[in-house]
Amino acid sequence: MIKINHSLTPQKLQRKIERLFELSGPKILDIERTWDSTKGTPVFTVRGRYTSRGWTEWTQGFQFGSAILQFDATGEGQFLKIGRRKTVDLMAPHLSHIGVHDHGFNNVSTYGNLLRLMLEERIPFNGWEKSFYELALKLSGAVQAARWSRISPASRTLLPSPLARAGGHNPRGYIYTFNGPHSLFADTIRSLRSLALAHQLGHALMGEGDRKISLLERLVWHADTTAAHNVYYGEGRDAYDVRGRVAHESIFNMNDGNYRCPNSQQGYSPFTTWTRGLAWIICGFAEQLEFIASRPEEEFEPWRMPEPQPMVLREEGRSLRSYSYTGGQLPVAAMMLRAARATADFYIENTPTDGVPYWDTGAPGLAKLRNHLDKPADPFNNHEPVDSSAAAIAAQGLIRLGKYLGGHDGHRYYQAGLTVANTIFSEPYLSTKATHQGLLLHSIYHRPNGWDYVPPGSKIPRGESSMWGDYHARELALLLLRLAKGQKYLRFF
Repeated sequence: MIKINHSLTPQKLQRKIERLFELSGPKILDIERTWDSTKGTPVFTVRGRYTSRGWTEWTQGFQFGSAILQFDATGEGQFLKIGRRKTVDLMAPHLSHIGVHDHGFNNVSTYGNLLRLMLEERIPFNGWEKSFYELALKLSGAVQAARWSRISPASRTLLPSPLARAGGHNPRGYIYTFNGPHSLFADTIRSLRSLALAHQLGHALMGEGDRKISLLERLVWHADTTAAHNVYYGEGRDAYDVRGRVAHESIFNMNDGNYRCPNSQQGYSPFTTWTRGLAWIICGFAEQLEFIASRPEEEFEPWRMPEPQPMVLREEGRSLRSYSYTGGQLPVAAMMLRAARATADFYIENTPTDGVPYWDTGAPGLAKLRNHLDKPADPFNNHEPVDSSAAAIAAQGLIRLGKYLGGHDGHRYYQAGLTVANTIFSEPYLSTKATHQGLLLHSIYHRPNGWDYVPPGSKIPRGESSMWGDYHARELALLLLRLAKGQKYLRFF
C-alpha cells in the first residue's frame, strides 16, 4: 500500500521537476537527430535507444507532443519548432485513421497542445493557424466517435436515466479497439479527450441521412459502458470481483450486443489487473470529470429525468451523499466519479509503498517477492517487472481527482499523486545518462508477448523506456510545475 507523504507540495518537487526538464531536452533532440522516420514510430527503448514495433502507430503523437511540452515548460523555441513542423508534416494520417482507438493519444498530444498554447497566449495568435488546429481536432473527434459498436439496451449501466428519446433509438455502445467491434479496452477512456475537444469546438458526427450524432452523447455512453464492464465494484459480478479492479478488455457478442466476459491483451489474465490499464482508467475518468464540470447543464438533456429522482452515491456499501435531481449532469458525473474513486483506491491499496506498481497485480512471480506491498518497489528483482509508465499516468489522475474533489477526500488522492511523482522524478526511475534516449526508466510494454528487452544477467525486463511513459512523465511534471508556480492549471477544457 502506498505510504502517502502528506507533507509534499508541488513547490517541494519543483527542483526535481526542473531537473527532469533539463534532462528531457537533450533526449528529445537526440531522438530528433537520429530517428529514421522510414522505420515507423519510436515506441520503446532497447539498450537505451528507441526502436519501433509494428503494431499500430499509436505513439507518434507522444513523440512530437513531448517537444511541445518541453517548450511549454522551458520556453525554448527549438522544441516548439520541432512540435509544430512535425505535427504538420507527419500527423495528418492520424486524423483520418479509422482503424484505431488512439485519437486522444496522437492528436490531442499534438494539435491539442498547440491549440492550448495559443489560447493561453503562450504562442502568438494567428487566426489561420488556430483554425487549422481546430479543424484537425474536430475531424479527429468525429472519426474516433464513428468507430462505434452498439450494445444491448438491457446491458449493465451506471446511469439511472432514460436510455433514449423519441423514435426508439438506442444510443448505447462504445468505441471499439483495433481488435474488432467486439472489443472494448480500458485504455480508450483516455482517448475520449478527442471527443471532448471536438464537442467543445461545436462539432458533431454526421451519419446516414444527415443524422447529427452528438459527440458528447457518445463520450458519455462510452464512459458508462467502460465504468459498468471494465471496472469492478465488489458487487459479486464474478469470483474475483474486488472493488476497483480493472479488466483490460471487455468482450461483447456482436449478434445481440450482450456482454460476454472480461479479457486481457497486455495483462496476466482477465481476472487480474494490468496496472497500466488501471492507470488509464484513473487518469481518463479524472480528466473527463473536469470536462463534464465545464459544460452547461442543458447539454445533458438525454440523461434528464422527467420527475425528481432520489440518488444515493455509495462507496463500499456506505451511503455518502443523497441527492434529488432532474438534470442529467449529476448522474453522468456520479458515474465517472464512482469509477475514478474505486480505481484510485485500488491503486493506492495494491501498489508498493513508494507508489510504483508491478506490471500486473496478479503476476505469478509476485508470490516470490515476500510482502511486496509493504516496501518500495524493486525494479531490479528477478521475478516480475515494475511499470513506471503506469505510475506516471496514475499520478496525474490522482492529482486531478484530488483537485476535483477537494476537501479531506481530495487531499488523500492529491497527496498520493505527489508521492508517486516524488518517486519517479528521482533515480532509479529518472534517466540521467545522456546516452539513454528514454526519460522514465523501467517501463513495460507487452509482457505476455515478450516484447520488452531483458538485459544480460537479468531474468526480467528492466531499465528501458517507452514513448507513452516519457510523454506522461513530462505532462505530469508540467502539471506540477504550473501548480508550483501558481500558473494556469494545465487542462484542455
